[in-house]
Amino acid sequence: MLQQLQTLLSKYGLEIERISSDETIPGSFFGEREAGLIGNKLIVRSDTPVHSVLHEAGHYICMDPERRANLHTDAEGDYDEENGVCYLQILLAGHIQQMGRARMLRDMDRWGYTFRLGSAKAWFEQDADDARQWLQHFNIIDSEQLITWKFRNQ
Repeated sequence: MLQQLQTLLSKYGLEIERISSDETIPGSFFGEREAGLIGNKLIVRSDTPVHSVLHEAGHYICMDPERRANLHTDAEGDYDEENGVCYLQILLAGHIQQMGRARMLRDMDRWGYTFRLGSAKAWFEQDADDARQWLQHFNIIDSEQLITWKFRNQ
């Protein structure tokens, strides 16, 4: 799956760096096995969950150019951006053969993402209009909810 992630995320200039399973992941905001993000590098171990990789990639894609240029560990961002990132990671998961949207939604629930309607699936299907609009506003997805393969540019 790592090769699929690398192929997918290389469209954004993101590089995946795999480190040994006994190393602490540099640039990891949440620590333990969660993906690290330093510049355009996503740092992972063999036990890093795919949802973590795609979430951090989503931050890289959704942040403004100034933050992207100075990125180290904390993606920052506001509430609207965080919702956009969550929505985008679900869309990106649909491009990973062994992942898919359904598994991403289950993994998000298991990890502890919280949504008003009680699950990632309910949020994605019934309560994510603001996230879709945010992503469309920044041309990250189009009106058909297809990924444009472009960064946020402002």
